[in-house]
Amino acid sequence: MMDFMTNYMSNYMMSGLYPASYLGGELIMMSLMFLFLIALYFYTSLALMTIATKLNHPNPWLAWIPFANIALVLQLGNFHWAWTFLLLVPFLGWIPLIVLAIISTWRIYEARNYPGWLALIGLFGIIPFVGKLASVASLVILGFVAWRDQPGKKVVSKTAPKLAAKKLKPKKKK
Repeated sequence: MMDFMTNYMSNYMMSGLYPASYLGGELIMMSLMFLFLIALYFYTSLALMTIATKLNHPNPWLAWIPFANIALVLQLGNFHWAWTFLLLVPFLGWIPLIVLAIISTWRIYEARNYPGWLALIGLFGIIPFVGKLASVASLVILGFVAWRDQPGKKVVSKTAPKLAAKKLKPKKKK
């Protein structure tokens, strides 16, 4: 029996079907995937920072910090940043956080004079075959909200002036 296994593996490796021969292609694919994810992170962070700047948030740079960007979205949607700690509760904490993020995104889109229902496009990502299209549509919508100003009244986030007022309190003269 052992002889059979040795001959089988020897023939398998010599025929060029050994999995190590695919290593080069796999490394290239993993590198391309990594570069794509870096570009996606850069795009979403830049778009979120632009939105936070246009909504007069005092700390738009939070868009570049991995968990702080979730807190930034919640703050722009008039929720407290501490809801981000729901990430620490697996599954049961993630569900309400996703709901809060969708509501926040709805409010952000309305603050930028876009229809709030556009925030629901990302939910279609769970539907097979439609998911990839919904993901691309969400990224395009995020870009429009960030870099294309809609005509209409300027609306700022309700929390941003409060946060800015805390930092820039004028000193009283005696």
